[in-house]
Amino acid sequence: MAGRMHAQVMVVGGGPVGLLVAAELAAQGVDTVVLESGAAVSERPKATTLHARAVQCLARRGYFLAPLFRPVGRTATMPFHFAGIPGLSITAPETEPDPILKFPQVELERLFEGRARSNGARVLREHRVTDMVQGRDGVRVTAQGPQGRRTFTAAYVVGADGARSTVREMAGIASGVSSPTMSAMMGLVRIPDDQAVPVGWHRTPEGWLIVKNGSGGRTLIHTLACGDASSSRHLPVTLDELSGEVSRIAGHGITMTDPRWLSRFSDFTRLARTYRAGRFFLAGDAAHVHFPIGGQGLSTGVLDALNLSWKLALVVRGAAADKLLDTYGPERRPAAQRVIDNTRAQVALMRPGTELDSLRMLLTGLLESGGGNDFLGGMISAQDTVLPTGPRHRSPWEGTFLHNIELTTARGPSDVIGLLGESGEPLLLLFGDGAGCYADTARAWARSLHVVRCLPTRAVPCSALLVRPDGYVAWASDGGGPLAGALAAFFGTDTGPGPVSVRAPERVPA
Repeated sequence: MAGRMHAQVMVVGGGPVGLLVAAELAAQGVDTVVLESGAAVSERPKATTLHARAVQCLARRGYFLAPLFRPVGRTATMPFHFAGIPGLSITAPETEPDPILKFPQVELERLFEGRARSNGARVLREHRVTDMVQGRDGVRVTAQGPQGRRTFTAAYVVGADGARSTVREMAGIASGVSSPTMSAMMGLVRIPDDQAVPVGWHRTPEGWLIVKNGSGGRTLIHTLACGDASSSRHLPVTLDELSGEVSRIAGHGITMTDPRWLSRFSDFTRLARTYRAGRFFLAGDAAHVHFPIGGQGLSTGVLDALNLSWKLALVVRGAAADKLLDTYGPERRPAAQRVIDNTRAQVALMRPGTELDSLRMLLTGLLESGGGNDFLGGMISAQDTVLPTGPRHRSPWEGTFLHNIELTTARGPSDVIGLLGESGEPLLLLFGDGAGCYADTARAWARSLHVVRCLPTRAVPCSALLVRPDGYVAWASDGGGPLAGALAAFFGTDTGPGPVSVRAPERVPA
């Protein structure tokens, strides 16, 4: 056995979701270890789109701020599509970043890994988890690494290890699934100039071709066609198979050479029935799988990570009670269900044949008229997300996202993004002299809160707002409920439960 290690949180999976969780936890002083089976960040072409709500939340955590904001006067509306039908417009408030950020997943992983390591997280590559046992005081994790078998213990384990999640399986978390109805392939190939397929979305009577410019003069091509190809889902895609499928859909022969990253996938869906099982949590593809249409998968995983990490950090530090972690699944699982539902609707619209032409024409008209943009744009970008609140919440602010507004504090001009980025803790905004009573209440939760006094602003007709690190409003003074009650519900008693400790490996029950 090569060695033993213990940490407060173990993250299994070093993709963008796992690395973001690790970066955020480590920034809050949580001892965090990442176990990743890959030797390095994969260069395989994956997601390239981050939608508005994910971008907005990342901005509030201080990620890549410089390229996010548009020049003065530039529009806050960007074109997109629904089921390959153009005309959808995604908008964002003028004070927020552009509503769509094109950022390759490989670069995002490098960014998050660099942040995680610089914050103190330990990222261990070439470590494959082989066993996990949950005990009274923690979780014992066994992994096979370059130097042999290693044993770890952690107070909590976050499974961000993809669609075939080991954590989900070993935690015994069941899922709801739907069988595939469409089959798809992808590959990075070279195509002769005289046979080149134009960049864009192409529908034919046989299916779809989605074509993008790839690296090194190659073409990144996706196919989509009717049929359940699940019987061959584990078989590698050959160049002849991809070329034949592309030629069939295109209606003429297309020659391909120099293949890279050939793969197959489908519209199979999976949604974990719970995101928490004791000390185990799921995030990203480990929790939800859907067809990759509309660029929503990466954003959904990022929002999982940002929702879970601040809560887990507070609990591990002893600044909040464990019950705060029970809010993670009820907040994020419905969002994943909406993504699954809308991607299934898009796949249905993309079925080849003429029987859906009238429906596609109707949707095209709606998008061109602007009539469908608010609904569909809010859904695709997750900007329509409102978090569930309990019966005690009566303010219209609670559960909604606080958009970036300019504020004048004792230290000078600032804004919501700047203030949330300072500490990574929940933010209590106090507007004007009349909010002094809330400051007195907040002192009992000083370990959990960043309290900022501001001049009153028309943008917030309240004397106080409690804002979560991800930008959502947890409590507002115009709701009638006491601040102390909201703080106790979120963070536990004013004395706190005490920091989480981890026992040595041999003391975790087998």
